[in-house]
Amino acid sequence: MQKFHIDVIKGKGSYYQLGQTAGSLFRETPLYQTHLKRREKSKKAYQINLQKAEQHIKSFAPGLWDELKGLSSKLDWAFEEVVHEYSGWQQDWVKSGCSVLMKSGFFARNYDYHPKTYEGRLMIWQPENGYASIGVAGRMIGRIDGMNEKGLCVGFHFVNRKNPGEGFTCSVIARFLLDSCATTEEAVRMLKDIPHRHAFNYTLYDAAGERAIVEASALGVAVREQTSDYACTNHFETDEKLSENRYQLTESKTRLQNIYDQSSTTDSPLQAFYRFNDPSYGIFKKNYGSWSGTIHTVVYDPGSYASNIRCR
Repeated sequence: MQKFHIDVIKGKGSYYQLGQTAGSLFRETPLYQTHLKRREKSKKAYQINLQKAEQHIKSFAPGLWDELKGLSSKLDWAFEEVVHEYSGWQQDWVKSGCSVLMKSGFFARNYDYHPKTYEGRLMIWQPENGYASIGVAGRMIGRIDGMNEKGLCVGFHFVNRKNPGEGFTCSVIARFLLDSCATTEEAVRMLKDIPHRHAFNYTLYDAAGERAIVEASALGVAVREQTSDYACTNHFETDEKLSENRYQLTESKTRLQNIYDQSSTTDSPLQAFYRFNDPSYGIFKKNYGSWSGTIHTVVYDPGSYASNIRCR
């Protein structure tokens, strides 16, 4: 078994200062060289409109534009290159997995992807003009999942890359929500306004226990009706979005059923962690060669700990 370490990084200050902090520390990691190589390849893979990227970022989380500028100053990259690589605008996302259970005051999630992409940085981030949050970094300014100081938890779940639209990728969308939304209701409204690049489920859980699963793509957004336990994997379920699913849904549906079958006896954050992190329960995935092996398991507890997400 290969093990990966996580760097816990705290940052407090203006968005520009946070970008500088992230950039300085990232240059010291082995993954930085990989990003240098990827930067050259991705220049040919897709183009971005700098003005459109700025307009949309400033509409949903305006400080992130300054965070990108701070990154540029420490990475010694042209600002246009930083926006191209890390703004999430018009980028592509390789297929992945991911599972969530939201109940009894906790948000349990497995992030499934390929190990070589993993940044391994747990960010405790406190911007001057946005909500403080804790979450695992993805694509530098983005978040793979997280919880903010108001108790809003956010995760995402890949569905497909068919018919990509002009819009943002999942990790930056998660950051928009964490920085700007205090409740599930606010996050649902924002997800309806954000332009989406690919098809993803977004899972939302707030400190009041309000939950939602939002099915989003370039073709539109739908909110899934749910029963008492809310679980989510990698397919759409609303009538208006069913046609966007991939052809092979057996694994995603089986994993979802495994979560539901065990949910009645999964009553604590610790129980949820062990069941999501143990392959014998049928939620943890080992399909690393297919870009869908479990990289991390995390459980957020918004009712008890959200207000403590502040940097001292």
